[in-house]
Amino acid sequence: MKRSRINELMLSAIEFIRGSGFRLPPFAYWSPDNWRDKGPEAMEIPQNDLGWDITDFGHGEFEKTGLILFTLRNGNHRDPESKPYAEKIMVAEDNQETPMHFHWSKTEDIINRFGAKLAIELFMSTEDEALDTVTPVSVSIDGIRHEFKPGTVVELEPGESITLTPRLYHRFWGLGGRVLIGEVSAVNDDHDDNRFLLPQGRFPAVEEDEEPCHLLVGDYARYYRG
Repeated sequence: MKRSRINELMLSAIEFIRGSGFRLPPFAYWSPDNWRDKGPEAMEIPQNDLGWDITDFGHGEFEKTGLILFTLRNGNHRDPESKPYAEKIMVAEDNQETPMHFHWSKTEDIINRFGAKLAIELFMSTEDEALDTVTPVSVSIDGIRHEFKPGTVVELEPGESITLTPRLYHRFWGLGGRVLIGEVSAVNDDHDDNRFLLPQGRFPAVEEDEEPCHLLVGDYARYYRG
């Protein structure tokens, strides 16, 4: 993805998030120069992958397959004294897919915070990590237990949420417009806890055609010397 496109997407997401009434923490708006001036007091942010994450999952078609994420808080599996939880806010466009995947260890609540409907397709996984097209899917939606046929698409209105347990395959997209998605979960590890049904790239290759307006989680090593 070109940096100019990433900057454009990030600024548009900031405007959408602000318009929803949700507020991001101050470090969401730090510039590269701000990061160059930070010392060890800011280490938790890069160490736990807090901040912006914009991905096309390696497809090169962001409008079709992509997601904008901001991790507000997170622990670290390598630090037993860190937070045991995580929180993200995400922006998905109408019919923009996050591909089918599950997490080996993370349980998460996915929340429709604002905007259009959020569609989520669900399958259990087999022992060899394929789609289970036979076993019903049992999930909690806002404290109410539901059982669905494999491949059911659940539609969440703003304010509604669903609990996704480990090894539960899911893919999701905005339905009828742009949607602001919350995630509250156990510690998040996007490097080692994503099992995509089909091979995907999790983080984009960035073509540096201009300076970042705000950093992605993958940029910290270049700008932060704390």
